[in-house]
Amino acid sequence: MKQFRLYITALVLAMAGIMATQADAQVLRDADFNSIGRINGNGVVRNDSGRSVGTFDADGTVRDNKGTVLGEIKQLEIFDTEGTRIGYINNDGTVRDGESNVLGYISINDGKVSDAQKQTIGFARGVRVDWIAGYYFFHFFEK
Repeated sequence: MKQFRLYITALVLAMAGIMATQADAQVLRDADFNSIGRINGNGVVRNDSGRSVGTFDADGTVRDNKGTVLGEIKQLEIFDTEGTRIGYINNDGTVRDGESNVLGYISINDGKVSDAQKQTIGFARGVRVDWIAGYYFFHFFEK
């Protein structure tokens, strides 16, 4: 009986882990609110077909699906592979390039992503603002 309880407990914990991983995945949407991909809580980025296209690593490294380094994000600053700052994010959600030109805006409240002309280009509610910027403005995972 004790082994059966342990088995059931292990099964319940495994199911909870699977469901938590699914719950942590946040949908990336285009301006028409169509799903274009997902980012899970571990930083794995998937396209709309569910195929992994890259990761945002815990240390700030951005990688493609083959593990090749694409850039780095440190304290809301975005760097290319050579260490040159190519952009940054202000506390109000304004995304700027390395020359301080406005690229767009990320609404902290609802995850709406807008271009420099304030036209909606997407939605990413519940996703870290630096990951949103890397995806929508710095196009880390485009083919």
